[in-house]
Amino acid sequence: MDRVEFIDALNQIEKEKGIDKEVIFEAIETSLVSACKKNFGTSQNIKVVINRETGDVACYAQKEVVEEVEDKMLQISLEDAREINPYFIVGDIIDIEVTPKNFGRISAQTAKQVVVQKFREAEREILYNQYITKEKDIMTGIVQRKERKNVIIQLGKIDAILTPNEQIPTEEYNFMDRIKVYILEVKQSTKGPQIYVSRTHPELVKRLFEQEVPEVHDGTVEIKSIAREAGSRTKIAVYTKDENVDALGACVGQNGYRVNVIVNELHGEKIDVINWSDDPKEFIAAALSPSKVVAVSINEEDQSAKIVVPDHQLSLAIGKEGQNARLSAKLTGWRIDIKSETQARETNFLQEEESVDEAEQVKKAFEDTFEELQEKTQQQNQSMEYEQQEQM
Repeated sequence: MDRVEFIDALNQIEKEKGIDKEVIFEAIETSLVSACKKNFGTSQNIKVVINRETGDVACYAQKEVVEEVEDKMLQISLEDAREINPYFIVGDIIDIEVTPKNFGRISAQTAKQVVVQKFREAEREILYNQYITKEKDIMTGIVQRKERKNVIIQLGKIDAILTPNEQIPTEEYNFMDRIKVYILEVKQSTKGPQIYVSRTHPELVKRLFEQEVPEVHDGTVEIKSIAREAGSRTKIAVYTKDENVDALGACVGQNGYRVNVIVNELHGEKIDVINWSDDPKEFIAAALSPSKVVAVSINEEDQSAKIVVPDHQLSLAIGKEGQNARLSAKLTGWRIDIKSETQARETNFLQEEESVDEAEQVKKAFEDTFEELQEKTQQQNQSMEYEQQEQM
């Protein structure tokens, strides 16, 4: 490759790959300084300059102008300097060309190595900048293979790592499966960007709702909190300031269509959507959906709540292996203790805060407030289950 072809190649690389050719020139010059000292064993201060237009390479020895020369390799007398240029003064640095005869071969080899290295570095940097913007977002990937217990997911031009801790236990990851993943972290390494993804993170559900529900995407409906046990069940609390928008209905969709899209993406994971409230009693009662709540008594100091539910709904309120109560506690941030009406009477469950008679009064007050919401939620859950059964 001659010098003209070299310059043309750099111009093409700059245009197609976005690598600044000036960066390449500077890197080649630096490498040539090392190559020159190594190959010609000089102790001089060497400077290499590449002509940006022609590609010509020149090697210079830099010497300081002094009154008396003590080191001929590094210094030049004022008298000799003024023979080159009469305007030089003591302290100036003079560039004296010392280009070796066979320096062209060395410069060509060095240039090739530097260009290849810079090309790889630039590609890694471009990839990193491309994917760092995706951090804390979701992407669609294709399952490629399994390495030990990790699953490798192809995300465009790069592979991501789905570690065992971020895999849903009930899911099978088969070759060429298309799945959505949450980008946990993007790291830069000597081998290029390393991307770690998750299928279990609660934010994955939030991002899926942002994709499927326009009202969530544009901020009309806000997701206040999420509690998730990946692969099994998720509870999500939603809220809107717009009185003309039904936050719960927007997220569920007509006949449960919108939420069913997300359920299908998560391979059947159940999703409970509830209305958020700034009243802790209302919020806690709604969080225990699909069970009905008779009474709620809260202790704000220790963030705890005592809940009374109908006798026949105690197991529903607690859930399988305590899941419903556990997720409700995570969703609301309150510690929850649940008793049936009979248990509450027998143990004076609400005695410290209110008598059982007062609990009955609370029951009447709360039933009117929550009955419509809970019935609506149950209908939607039934509709969702019916849709899922139809799809199966």
